[in-house]
Amino acid sequence: MIVSDVMTREVASVKPESALKDAVFLMVDRKLSGLPVIDDDGHVVGMITEGDLMRRSEIGTQGKEPGWFELLYAEAETGGAVVPWADGDTNPHLAEWAGARDERRDGTGKRALVVGCGLGYDAEFLAGLGYAVTAFDVAPTAIERAVRENPGSRVTYVTADLLALPADWAGAFDLVVEAYTVQPLYGPVRGRALAALHVPVAPRGTLLVIARATTDPDPVRDPAMMPWALTRRELDEAGGPLRLVTVEQFFDDEDPPKLRWRAEFRRD
Repeated sequence: MIVSDVMTREVASVKPESALKDAVFLMVDRKLSGLPVIDDDGHVVGMITEGDLMRRSEIGTQGKEPGWFELLYAEAETGGAVVPWADGDTNPHLAEWAGARDERRDGTGKRALVVGCGLGYDAEFLAGLGYAVTAFDVAPTAIERAVRENPGSRVTYVTADLLALPADWAGAFDLVVEAYTVQPLYGPVRGRALAALHVPVAPRGTLLVIARATTDPDPVRDPAMMPWALTRRELDEAGGPLRLVTVEQFFDDEDPPKLRWRAEFRRD
């Protein structure tokens, strides 16, 4: 295999004088994690990456991972951007899983945690099944909008970071749902996020992971091509010390179809 086999051919770029916000929105729109910076003579003078944007005081992302999600949600509030994954629907793979067994359809007396809840579609679905739901996102504006768009909701919406969860959440939830939160993370933060997923699962509780899948055990990942599908090894890392109950790999109904994982883990 050579570089031309895996390189990106349709290259998006920004100029040195481009606004940081423009770079963020271009990266989200193209599902990229980095952009070359090209001057007026066509010379590459640098790169701007998701990692750079996580730590910029100019756009309010210092100390947050990934802070550019907050920037996107905040800009969407003013009509300056669209959150591409805010489609108003419950994740169909969560809904299918929940509907497969009677005990999943009845959340009475059970606590659920939704990781990276965005605008709350999955959280509200689980609340409708009777679960006492806590849903969190690293983006405060997403949480504010979720509360505003679900008046009277029984869901407890919280701004929190998967990498620094409240101590009293450890072992506190009967169901923890992670859908698509880890797959846009790149580098060391990805491993830390995977390792954090099992922590809130209570004894006899369940962790459900839904994500893009790859059959390649060691894929070559282009830093500019987000999201990055989870390998089977990474799926096992998400479960950590939990027991694997079921793992499914399947093509979804999107056009074109995407290969997915759906895995259920249990803390015995």
